[in-house]
Amino acid sequence: MKSDSVFLRHMLDEINFLLRRTEALEFDAFVADDVLVRACTRSVEIIGEAVKHLSPEFRKTHGQIEWQRIAGMRDRLVHGYFDVDLAILWDVIQHRIPELKREVEEVLQGAR
Repeated sequence: MKSDSVFLRHMLDEINFLLRRTEALEFDAFVADDVLVRACTRSVEIIGEAVKHLSPEFRKTHGQIEWQRIAGMRDRLVHGYFDVDLAILWDVIQHRIPELKREVEEVLQGAR
């Protein structure tokens, strides 16, 4: 069984991809690049899937992170793909992902 830190590192890899690939973009350029939209959607799905593999004890200990909302975003993307609101996805990438990066890095630093 993989440890929680392994899943946190998977999350951080995807977070870094999202931030790196969208840092110099505006929304219109993002939605115009269908490959990037698909890649970013997949990265958010992977982050949510990693959350689902974290132990319940770990999620409870680090309750300041909105684990349920992150997993819920994954579920909406996976099960409602044809209804993905790109404005919401963009907002998550621009505003929630940087915050999640700080939180995950803090947790990983505390685990060392």
